[in-house]
Amino acid sequence: MSKALRLIFLVTDFFFILYWLVTFFHLIPEEYLYQDYQNELLVIWNWSFFPLDILISVTGFISLYLFKVKNAKWRAFALESLALTFCSGLQAIAFWTIKLDFDLMWWIPNLFLLLYPLYFIPKLITFRHQDVALQAKHNH
Repeated sequence: MSKALRLIFLVTDFFFILYWLVTFFHLIPEEYLYQDYQNELLVIWNWSFFPLDILISVTGFISLYLFKVKNAKWRAFALESLALTFCSGLQAIAFWTIKLDFDLMWWIPNLFLLLYPLYFIPKLITFRHQDVALQAKHNH
């Protein structure tokens, strides 16, 4: 796992958990809340991301741990975390686009979640194929 991916996992997973703690305890100042925050349906929509975001953090942290202890399963957890992160960003961006709400405060982090996995997923898949090829070569 590259240093860049380790850092991004650490920061992203930490901030997902922090975001949900701050949201749960209503610590975000009102001027930074998304448009129509008082709309019950939007609050429910926001909370619908909670299980996905926590699963992203859990798989990301597991991946970091497995990499640290040199367990090859880290790659599967990293790919899962990246795929889920992409989905989280995509769903949020799709919603804000359909709603025609273009607040950069919410777009920038969600575009980050949508785009950064697209850089790392191919690298992990390519690296995985190289591992399998090398292992097959050693077994012959």
